[in-house]
Amino acid sequence: MRIAKDLALMTSGTFLFALSITLLSMPNQLAEGGVAGLSLLLYYAIEFSPALVTLIVNGILLMIGYRLLPRRMVMLSILNIPLLSLFIYFTENLGQPIDDPLIAAIFAGLLTGFGFGLIFRGSSTMGGTSIIARMLNYRFGWDLTATNFVLDLLIVLSGMFIIGPLLTMYTIVALFIGKKATDFILEGINTRKAVNIVSPRAEEIADAVIEKMSASATVFSGHGMYTKQSRDVIYIVIQTPRLFYLKKIIEEVDEHAFIVVHNVKDVSGGTFLMKKHKRRRLNLTTRNENSDYSV
Repeated sequence: MRIAKDLALMTSGTFLFALSITLLSMPNQLAEGGVAGLSLLLYYAIEFSPALVTLIVNGILLMIGYRLLPRRMVMLSILNIPLLSLFIYFTENLGQPIDDPLIAAIFAGLLTGFGFGLIFRGSSTMGGTSIIARMLNYRFGWDLTATNFVLDLLIVLSGMFIIGPLLTMYTIVALFIGKKATDFILEGINTRKAVNIVSPRAEEIADAVIEKMSASATVFSGHGMYTKQSRDVIYIVIQTPRLFYLKKIIEEVDEHAFIVVHNVKDVSGGTFLMKKHKRRRLNLTTRNENSDYSV
């Protein structure tokens, strides 16, 4: 079941990426990142087939990096690399120039970003710089999209002598939009905030949060170095739309409470992902600091 889902995500993402190349980038003289960008620059300069170039270069890079990548990812990439070339080959004559290259760049970035996001969610790669980004991610924990963005940017800048500075800048816009679209697919729109609250009435605030929001909180002890006084600190992770309501509850209990809000990239485990009725029952029965997350 999992492999079927990954294959579906990989195929859909690869198709979107191929369309961004053939329908938007190629007819509007835009570049791309990675091996796809290299293939486009060769196409503009000496009319080499992008489908053939991506197949050859991606195959070489996969052979170099296969020892450092998970076996499952290698197998999916072996399927994905020729699939990308096939999609490019069958759609490369369908694109038409757009009067405004900036519009082409924006939508090329969106298609590329959505495609990359689906491929990454399917535990595969696009080949090329994506393989390098995956290797660096597994070895050093580097961020996938940021690493891929930097590698792609280097290739795009090298194409300034072929497509000119204006179209190169449009391509950079497309890459930036693509990164944001990839993050959107990987992280979703259900953003969260981590909230730290320092207050002498921490337990009252925690009780109010549990009662009025069916949420839970962690309370731990802190020590203020300036005041030389001990204070309880509450830690809560909450969905962004509910932050305003949380602040109102805090102010009702202690209007002088010190509140710090952080962006949260990912949340798993704890009670954050529990159904509301299960979370409420857990809060009412345990009421202790072991229930770490709120919703």
